Amino acid sequence: MRVSCIRSVGKENLRGESPVKTALIGGIGNVLLGDDGVGPYVVSLLESHYSFGEGVEVADLGTPALDLTHRLVGRHAVILIDSVSSDDPPGTVVLYRKEDIVCVAPPQRLDPHSPALSECLMAADMLGASPENVLLVGIVGECYGPGQPLSAAVRESVEQSIDAVLRELVRLGFNYQRRAHPTETGIWWDQSLPSDPLSVR
Repeated sequence: MRVSCIRSVGKENLRGESPVKTALIGGIGNVLLGDDGVGPYVVSLLESHYSFGEGVEVADLGTPALDLTHRLVGRHAVILIDSVSSDDPPGTVVLYRKEDIVCVAPPQRLDPHSPALSECLMAADMLGASPENVLLVGIVGECYGPGQPLSAAVRESVEQSIDAVLRELVRLGFNYQRRAHPTETGIWWDQSLPSDPLSVR
């Protein structure tokens, strides 16, 4: 397994936390290394096809390391999308909860700039501001060669991974709407990818 956020609503506490619930939807990965770029690809599609309610941030996080901690601190929820390695077939979508991430030391990512997510969560815990809800939407990768496009298996898993993100938002009480007219995806790194793969949904 290659493992690469919502505070309770209430009055502002002594740590200065806002009573507004916030969620981060983040894509992790290097877009120039084949299937490692699936996280940024998915968040680009989410931003293009959906608008999100107050408190929801959608971001391409690239390949962060321990600097990811500051993006996690104080969030009520974090939903991350990343390529993972597993014995499952390529394209399989595997969901990891916070307890899965912090209780089991993840193997090294194929990407040398991998974020140590478990360490970032532990650091946020030490600061007393770790997200209550963490979901990693892992997509089993197949090809990580420089300049390679997303593999067919990973590309076919994109809709399932988007559905997992949207279901988690609903579970946590966040709102979203599908756009009547999708915006540009900004996917510049792979012209072989379909420009609007969700258009038939």
